Amino acid sequence: MRTLILGAAVSGGAAAQLAAGLHHEVSVYDRSSESTIPLREKGYAVHTGAWADRLLVGIDLVVASPGFPEHAEPIQRALDLGIEIISELEFGSQHLTVPYVAVTGTNGKTTVTNTITDMLNESSISAVSAGNIGTPVSGLGDAAAEVVVLEASSFQLRFIDRFHPVAAGIVNIAADHLDWHGSVAAYGAAKARIFENMTPNDVVVYGADDPGAVEVVASAECRTIGVSGSAVSEDGVGPIGGALQIDGKRFAIPTTDPSWLTDLGIAAVMASSVGATDTGIGTVLAGFTPGPHRRRTVGTCDGITWIDDSKATNPHAARAAAEAYPSVVLLAGGRNKDLDLSTIAPASVHHVVAFGEAAPSIASSIGAPVTVVEDLAAGVDAAGRIAEAGDTVLLAPGCASFDQFDSYASRGDHFAELVAALEAAK
Repeated sequence: MRTLILGAAVSGGAAAQLAAGLHHEVSVYDRSSESTIPLREKGYAVHTGAWADRLLVGIDLVVASPGFPEHAEPIQRALDLGIEIISELEFGSQHLTVPYVAVTGTNGKTTVTNTITDMLNESSISAVSAGNIGTPVSGLGDAAAEVVVLEASSFQLRFIDRFHPVAAGIVNIAADHLDWHGSVAAYGAAKARIFENMTPNDVVVYGADDPGAVEVVASAECRTIGVSGSAVSEDGVGPIGGALQIDGKRFAIPTTDPSWLTDLGIAAVMASSVGATDTGIGTVLAGFTPGPHRRRTVGTCDGITWIDDSKATNPHAARAAAEAYPSVVLLAGGRNKDLDLSTIAPASVHHVVAFGEAAPSIASSIGAPVTVVEDLAAGVDAAGRIAEAGDTVLLAPGCASFDQFDSYASRGDHFAELVAALEAAK
């Protein structure tokens, strides 16, 4: 078997190592020469620079990393030649020897993935999170855990073959990554692939309040369970009387935010489907706190609360975050992913401070008052002047970070530093 790995970063490196362990003849392509250094040092055949069709000569299998969109030349040429293409998620999952569950969605999938893992571990079932969450599936090995919990992006799901989780979650579906997929239809179709190999014995759990998720699961041939964050759903999962009801049982919860409640409900149902106990589920629900850069308070000063939701990298996520607070000065901007930014500011937002590459697009597409600034530092200064006691200054950019930062985490960390400096100056 001659296998070409597209991408030399973390997932590509793991796929190369797995393929070599399976006695494939492995080559790796990445445009960047710097990222290939570790693989070169391990003796892999590595190709860099501009793409050349000769790299596909004699190749039986292409394993693609998420950094290669489906319109990328290497993928299109492989498709033209009829060469099998699979994602690293598919390649790694083919070699798992334990059951796995998978979570996808435009927003919230990391929270759901980590919460499922916590619930299983709290139930004395060893579990590990992997996939889009950071740990490549190809690098897990044979004895990773009793259950693997996978976060699956649309990029990874686009090129699957036998991918078959025993339970799947679709949190929500809204337009995102159109620069990668090319259209909303293609993006939704990629998400829907998560259940295409599932059987009537398997279950898909979905956000019942989200029209996109409801539409997609209508074609599923396995069991489906809807979870609501605003009321108990037809399938019996949702908030009631200050608790979260699941299968007739009520669990204490530390939040009333509908989006968090949907995430927690989906996680609980999925975890239960692979053996999590009521005690394990209840313990994790009661102690839930959002992850880093997900609506985290980073400062309070003069009656103003400063919230970091840098993970909100699309308009759907930014709007959901803003709706969680009654009076918001919204910091939005970065690099747009060919998305409609007009929905970014709901009624709770009384002023938008737009920064980065997308600032002009935001200013021209929304109805709320807008102040346009060059970068995040200027945005924090402007928000500090605009906000009044009782307001929330919310960093929910609705865009990718890559115009000025190398990740949403770096953007969020910088925001926290700016807020701390602002407070210290007062």
